[in-house]
Amino acid sequence: MDTTSSSQTALAADEWELCNDDGFIYKREKRRRVLSEPAPIPADPEEEEKRRREWKRKNLLRVKEKYKKEIEEWEILSKTLKVMEEKALGFQVQQQERRKLRETEEERRTVSFSGSEKKDKDNASGSLVDELLLQAEAQEMIIRDVSNLCDIAEAMCNSQEEKLKQSYFDLPIWASPSDLMASLCDE
Repeated sequence: MDTTSSSQTALAADEWELCNDDGFIYKREKRRRVLSEPAPIPADPEEEEKRRREWKRKNLLRVKEKYKKEIEEWEILSKTLKVMEEKALGFQVQQQERRKLRETEEERRTVSFSGSEKKDKDNASGSLVDELLLQAEAQEMIIRDVSNLCDIAEAMCNSQEEKLKQSYFDLPIWASPSDLMASLCDE
């Protein structure tokens, strides 16, 4: 009776294996290894090379399309940024021209002495207020443009994130393990 129970225990012990998964130790049934025929050696190495090149070409074309779309989106953002820079430069030039005009007017006023001092102070303060108002408007437009660029970049990031999430949702996790591995290797 001892020999049969010990043989059953040995047989039962052979069916289980200990696994250590980062400190978590557990028992699981041993996997049965089915010996299958070795992978067939390609009869024609040229045909195998041709198939490998075609597979590589298809994958490279797929990656090229993916990055081409992304590059186009970034080019649009770059063009928008250039337009904003040109607008800002235009505002700066306008402000410099107004400043020069104001300075020349002040020089003419100081030279002519024809007006009263109170009038000159009112005109000077009025032109200063106008200049500050123009600066505030220019800054508002720049902030609005930058805000729009940020919104576009955020939308791009969100769409990329959604695509990435969708690729994981589309995985055939309920299919056979070989199908799952094949789909993971394709990406």
